[in-house]
Amino acid sequence: MDLNEARERIRAVDEAMAALFEKRMAAEEDVADYKAAHGLPVEDLSQEARVIAGRSALIGDPALRALYVDYLQNMMELSKRWQRRRMPPGPGLHMELGARGYDIVVERGCLARAGELLRLDRRVLIVTDEGVPAQYAAAVASACREPLVFTVPQGEGSKSLATLETLLEAMLSAGFTRGDCVCAVGGGVPGDLAGFAAASYQRGVDFYNVPTTLLSQVDSSIGGKTAVNLGGVKNIVGAFWQPKKVLIDPDTLKTLDARTLACGMAEAVKTALIGDAALFELFEAGRAAQETETVIARSLAVKKAVVEADERESGLRKTLNFGHSIGHAIEAVTGLPHGACVALGMLPMCSDAVRARLLPVLEGLGLPTQVRADPEAVYAELLHDKKMGNGGITAVFVETPGQCELRQVPPEALRAGIEMVVKA
Repeated sequence: MDLNEARERIRAVDEAMAALFEKRMAAEEDVADYKAAHGLPVEDLSQEARVIAGRSALIGDPALRALYVDYLQNMMELSKRWQRRRMPPGPGLHMELGARGYDIVVERGCLARAGELLRLDRRVLIVTDEGVPAQYAAAVASACREPLVFTVPQGEGSKSLATLETLLEAMLSAGFTRGDCVCAVGGGVPGDLAGFAAASYQRGVDFYNVPTTLLSQVDSSIGGKTAVNLGGVKNIVGAFWQPKKVLIDPDTLKTLDARTLACGMAEAVKTALIGDAALFELFEAGRAAQETETVIARSLAVKKAVVEADERESGLRKTLNFGHSIGHAIEAVTGLPHGACVALGMLPMCSDAVRARLLPVLEGLGLPTQVRADPEAVYAELLHDKKMGNGGITAVFVETPGQCELRQVPPEALRAGIEMVVKA
């Protein structure tokens, strides 16, 4: 058989598959209508696993069978996207990133349902830290077929290449394959580490995120940024690797102290200032602590929209760095918690009118508005900022709540801002 004949056979098969594809998606609409009528979720992981096992067994060639499993998994993702078009809005959110899209479940008690909501019938590396109540990782582990719980020391010091190497070696020793997965349970440190390990092992395995701090629930748990620190520079080595699903259980916040909750609220205030004026008004009214679930949902909605428009931070996504340029520099010098440093970093980047409204909000949340440190040391750290380029830095400014703009400015232009909040 010559090349043209082989290509003709492929063309004929493709045409037949196109017709079958239309029929399949029509059937998926019927499935969606049934699920909507009976209150069933779009995703049913146990059913998907049964389908994959049964249909892949029809392929005799092991190499082709592995390809067919990939095909079935991709087909199921397409099918779920198609079903969601006909489903009424439900609890939580869905990140619309094509084949990389995923559900964000925001529901009290969902941690206890991890076995239903996540595909854990495989080897699962669970990454947590010593500051996270052990029962949270244990709840996920109890639902796994083969759990491997890895607990790292609390703090930014764990976000290192050395810790990452230890995670990867643990996966290798346990015989992890591309069909296995990684799950973060905790705040931003386990999330960054676990996500980067998932992105790196065998060029990428599935990743689930179960954030248990307010800061991670409103911000870092979604969006796919994973990283470790290097040479004293925060998040300088990493990858974009989206989770397969995010479980946010507001009940986990009950174990947090007031300072940790306040730091999480700082990220939510940031989100409100760049994209949700009504959420900022909720903070001004002093209702955030009583409406935590609203704060989480509205913060996630803003970040979701930004990530969907600019997944890899080529433009719009840089707005999520509001308060972080100066904030990261303060964090590096003082060791203050991330949320507290973001609070400080926002103040110089506002108009006078917004700053006048922001100050009482931060004070009401118990967040700092000034810090004792060496302004020159903070400025030196600013020069390491990842957003630095061509002699300038891309900074985010807020002139009115709910709106922001990106400006390329020389680092010297931020000296006065540093001196506004950093006092020697």
